[in-house]
Amino acid sequence: MKKVLIIEDDKDISKLLQIHLADMGFEAHPVFNGKEGLLEATNTSYDFIILDIMLPEMDGFEVCRQLRMDKNHTPILMLTSKSEEIDKVVGLETGADDYMTKPFSIRELEARVKAIMRRSVLAQPSANDQTDRKIEIDNLLIEPERRSVKKNGERLSLTPKEFDLLVLLASNPGRTYSRMDLLNEVWNYDFEGYEHTVNSHINRLRGKVEDDINDPTFILTAWGVGYRFREF
Repeated sequence: MKKVLIIEDDKDISKLLQIHLADMGFEAHPVFNGKEGLLEATNTSYDFIILDIMLPEMDGFEVCRQLRMDKNHTPILMLTSKSEEIDKVVGLETGADDYMTKPFSIRELEARVKAIMRRSVLAQPSANDQTDRKIEIDNLLIEPERRSVKKNGERLSLTPKEFDLLVLLASNPGRTYSRMDLLNEVWNYDFEGYEHTVNSHINRLRGKVEDDINDPTFILTAWGVGYRFREF
């Protein structure tokens, strides 16, 4: 049975989530504050996490940020009572896989959870994958299966979305992606209106992989269109 961690301080909403997730065949474990949620997510393996933003002791943004910094790649559905654009953007940039605004319908919840689980399965390497596949260009070494990136032999610390962006671009050198293309490919969702999320991720990624962020040699800008990785 798939396991889901619910980090939500509203016990009525938490109970509602538990009931409907149980109907979908999930075993749900509730936690009611951010610090306890972070500890539980760190010490126990879950198939995905439902994470509220407004939490006592530690907010959802910080929980998500710390999990990603600790290389925890468990899919996260961020839940918020706010509808402001900034909350959605910050949630995505801290490493959340999707977000849902309260109040929400049970049908929407089911659709989001199924989409997250489907993407999670597709992201798992199959037995036919080439486990030694590497991308090496100049002083940059990318090992997708190990989720490792090294520059001059030193391992870089990338967020999950920065890593996914880099692998997508480097796996398709010379191909130009629009910002909407990258949102759909990397975030697996049509976040129309949040193209600047891609810009900020690209800028941070360049700061880590490029020798000179003002004169990039790996991740190039296709003016008026989007971004591409240089051909090699």
